[in-house]
Amino acid sequence: MRRGLVSAIALTAVLMFSGCASSGTPEAAKGVATPKVAELIAKNKLEVVDYAYTKAKVADGTRTGAKALLIDARPAKKYAGSTIPSSLNIPDTEFDKYVGQLDKVAKDKEIIVYCGGWACEKSPIVAGLLKAKGFTNVKLYQAGEPEWKKLNYIEVGTPVVDSAVAKNAAVIIDARPYKKFLGETIPGAISIPDTDLPALAGRYPADKTTPIITFCGGYACHKSHVIANDLIAKGYTNVKVYAAGMPEWKKLGKATTGGSAKKPASDAPKAEAKMVNGIKLGADEGTVDGEWFKANYKTLANVQIVDVRSPSEHKVGAMAGAINIEAGKLSAKDFVAKLPKDKVVVFHCASGGRAMEALEKAKEGGADMSKTYYFDANLNCTGSECKIEVNEPLG
Repeated sequence: MRRGLVSAIALTAVLMFSGCASSGTPEAAKGVATPKVAELIAKNKLEVVDYAYTKAKVADGTRTGAKALLIDARPAKKYAGSTIPSSLNIPDTEFDKYVGQLDKVAKDKEIIVYCGGWACEKSPIVAGLLKAKGFTNVKLYQAGEPEWKKLNYIEVGTPVVDSAVAKNAAVIIDARPYKKFLGETIPGAISIPDTDLPALAGRYPADKTTPIITFCGGYACHKSHVIANDLIAKGYTNVKVYAAGMPEWKKLGKATTGGSAKKPASDAPKAEAKMVNGIKLGADEGTVDGEWFKANYKTLANVQIVDVRSPSEHKVGAMAGAINIEAGKLSAKDFVAKLPKDKVVVFHCASGGRAMEALEKAKEGGADMSKTYYFDANLNCTGSECKIEVNEPLG
């Protein structure tokens, strides 16, 4: 079977469903579909892809890093409980309510729809509706969520994490930089920054069946996925990623460790923010004032914004005027050598974590720190248009 695809032309194979087992995964049973599912696949002329194909498209697990758009056709509660990383939710019974999420998605974007396995009719129904909406590259991962969670880590929503915290029922790993962890984290979480692997892998639980939940700075943050993939590679069998991460946890008003560390309010007037080289400094060392920078970054002629993420992430979208230098792939010396020397440099990423790490690398490499800063914010960019939510100061 070519690249794990079942061609819609080969309807006999589709109808029998005897040959679409996951490539390279002999432990996965071959799928057996109901006649209704087979009928829907044939009617909508859908291609069926396997686990290996889907895994490659999930890529780094983030919504910005995935190479295809994954759609979970199950009900919202099922989606919140367990889904394939990077997925959006469009339940078949509420298609019109949820399909608006795709308003800005190109019609030729590759879309992979799945639901609850070979007998589940929801995925071919949603796939057919998407094709009727004009999407031209729609496929099915009909083995769906049941097969995926047997072979890989899953993504979960806030209710799962909330329950785990309340019942002390999982090891929760904060994959963000240690300074972020110290500022505030989910109660009970331990710190294992992705950049400190393998040195801190000894903090993993000895029992490889232990439930583990990783998180970081939101849907665009890959750090929690790095930890999850490392756990899977080491043989852990119950790994989950809370992809919404710290931004969603705080947005919903959930308790954090930062509450007890906050200083009492003072009646004394706050010190006026300092301006250096035309930049308004933030409360945390090495930061620009977030709200000020958000309001002014497009007009600062003396500033060069540097996107420190991967080229593939930068291609999706970045702050207006930003250049791309992937900090994580370079030594400190080589990184600094690539930075502009005639302007103030401000690093940005997707959630502040990699920008903070880039600042530390720049310092290590001998950059002029009076002209080198980072922007601590969550960014969701398409092209040069960005939705920006400034993070609160750590201190």
